Amino acid sequence: MILPIMLLIVGLLLLVKGADWLVDGASVLAKKHKVSDLAIGLTIVAFGTSAPELVVNSVASMQGYPDIVFGNVIGSNNFNLFIILGIAGLITPLTVQSSSVWKEIPFSFFAAIVLIFLANNYFSSETPGLSMIDGIILLFFFAIFLYYVFTQLKSEPEGDNIVLKQYSNLKIWGLILIGLAGLVIGGKLVVDNAVAMAQSFGVSEKIIGLTIVAAGTSLPELATSVVASIKKNNDIAIGNIIGSNIFNIFLILGVSSMINPLNYRLAFNTDIYILGAGTIFLFTAMFTGKRKKLDRWEAALLLVSYIGYTVYLVSGEV
Repeated sequence: MILPIMLLIVGLLLLVKGADWLVDGASVLAKKHKVSDLAIGLTIVAFGTSAPELVVNSVASMQGYPDIVFGNVIGSNNFNLFIILGIAGLITPLTVQSSSVWKEIPFSFFAAIVLIFLANNYFSSETPGLSMIDGIILLFFFAIFLYYVFTQLKSEPEGDNIVLKQYSNLKIWGLILIGLAGLVIGGKLVVDNAVAMAQSFGVSEKIIGLTIVAAGTSLPELATSVVASIKKNNDIAIGNIIGSNIFNIFLILGVSSMINPLNYRLAFNTDIYILGAGTIFLFTAMFTGKRKKLDRWEAALLLVSYIGYTVYLVSGEV
């Protein structure tokens, strides 16, 4: 078992470093074209930090591991919301400056609702899961989200909070390409060895996907939002998480189900309900009353809730 664990760690490191290089190169390229901080957080950084999930899920879908696919996306979204925003909120209370971020939070809740309805096939007698048609629907909503984001660029002031190094075009594209290579190799290592670990320990692929794989592929989001929180750039800290959660459901599950139809275990419904409840809590905490922010005690509550959720998951396997 030592070898699969070591290879899984190597795969996660490649995913994290690959995403870091990709985000670094893409962000510098975006800044050269005078793209705002909010747009970078909601698109380039969100896509780059979601790249590990995209690669892992694409590999898992091709190899026929639907529990890894759903577990990774749903688990990553819960990890993003409860752990990463919880940590960022403990570092500093999160106050959103942008007038548009509040619109993305309901959109992420809508994404969870769409997933519940499509995966459960409430309106048909087919086996629960995502078909290629469902994948097209998810990608359609992703296209709507991208359109919305880019329309916001006209109304958002151009930010200058992100300080980036000046790279030559050769170095920019080199970082992007090397980052992509690290993601592909790392994704393959993570999927293969996560499945091997699940089989060796007698743990379901669902639990491995919801916990180890989800936490590992969310490390780029963790690093990005924590650094942004330390630098008091709350729009990036929150925009990265909300953007990543929307990307995960609409883009990553959309692509995964286009690669291969995915069978869905109804047990995942509970995890999506928790995601929806956490999203409502975030919206209520930040956008009701006079405070307009996530206080430290609320961030701590997110962290405690995730610990309880994890105990629930593990105890269900014992």
